[in-house]
Amino acid sequence: MNLNSELKAMAAGEQGPVRQWAVEHMCSVGGMFDAEDFVAVSQAHMMNDPESVGEAGVAFLENLAAHSKEERHVRIPMITDPRGVDLSRYQAFGQTDDMADLERRNIAACEKLGILMTDTCINYQIIMPPAFGDHVAYGDTGVVIYSNSVCGARSNFEGGPSALAAGLTGYTPRYGLHLDARRKATRRFVVDHQPVGLTDWGVLGGLIGRRCNSYWEVPVLEGIKFAPTSDQLKHFGAAMASFGSTPLYHIVGVTPEARTLEDVCAGEPPVAESISRSDLAALRGDFGGKGDKVDVVVFAAPQLSHVEMNQVAALLDGKRIHKDTALIVCTAPAVALDCKRLGIIDRIEASGAMVLTGTCFYNQFAREVGVANGWKRLLSNSTKIVNIISGYDYEPALASMEQCVDSAVAGVIV
Repeated sequence: MNLNSELKAMAAGEQGPVRQWAVEHMCSVGGMFDAEDFVAVSQAHMMNDPESVGEAGVAFLENLAAHSKEERHVRIPMITDPRGVDLSRYQAFGQTDDMADLERRNIAACEKLGILMTDTCINYQIIMPPAFGDHVAYGDTGVVIYSNSVCGARSNFEGGPSALAAGLTGYTPRYGLHLDARRKATRRFVVDHQPVGLTDWGVLGGLIGRRCNSYWEVPVLEGIKFAPTSDQLKHFGAAMASFGSTPLYHIVGVTPEARTLEDVCAGEPPVAESISRSDLAALRGDFGGKGDKVDVVVFAAPQLSHVEMNQVAALLDGKRIHKDTALIVCTAPAVALDCKRLGIIDRIEASGAMVLTGTCFYNQFAREVGVANGWKRLLSNSTKIVNIISGYDYEPALASMEQCVDSAVAGVIV
């Protein structure tokens, strides 16, 4: 790969072994994807929950953090994905002291590296969203697809070490979605009706992701007749990335690169593929049925925005969660602070629900938590989480936010 003078100095160890490791790692990744050179990035975002990182990963971060501040400190703003443990209430959630201790070590190492512990997968809604054309190095799949598609920024899915390397150097290999050619539509879908709620948008995203089923496919969607909200697009993209590893989509007349269909096509547009109401109903039908007992209702994946938190609170006002059902709500620390000030968290927890801050359900030792609490049947309005959670020994079901709240109160899917 071609290195500029700055990267050559890092690779030679002139700025210490930490940045030298970072350049070596990025050269390995770039070589695998046939990148010719590097692109400067303005931000980095790292997934590093302790369940994924493990003891070895935390020890690696601690080793980097042991170097001098000049050698170890990140060179660009760097933020984090949700943690695995809400340290203020982990025992009530069914997590262990060992899990919490690993989390504390992880946090301490990241802070020494200069990483901002934002602990969120919705940074684009609350923390300096990337601008159009901005090159970034983001890790979470939902973060990447939203930033690429809705913001018009440019990022690949960066694994934890790659995001860290980008933060330490200010560069990432120039391949994939950093290139104009890779951002052109390869699949074309046309809807014959309009999605309404968050779950409708999630199901539509999940179906498109399942049909594409490739990181290198870029879908363009036609037939949307109104501008979706940020939360609707958040659920749409998160589900698409979950079902298909998709990092970018276009919606004609909605997303910034697709003012027209021709804007995102290289030559002749792809053949149109229809998406009918029955197609969406078939995907939705894979996840649970009315009358089934509910052990836990989860609002997470992605974390809830200010607007969603207020919607949950309004639905729960004056109600009480069933004694045999738990309701878990996950949000970002920045959102939680505002919601606490506004009384929204108190309203949610008055029902018996639990609000977890800075975490997301599926990456906080979900299997062990399920065993500790005796949870099996899980209900959510997130298409992403019901696609993921069966891998953690849950039986998932999908419903709207309103149905989720009613089911948590009834103890069965209504």
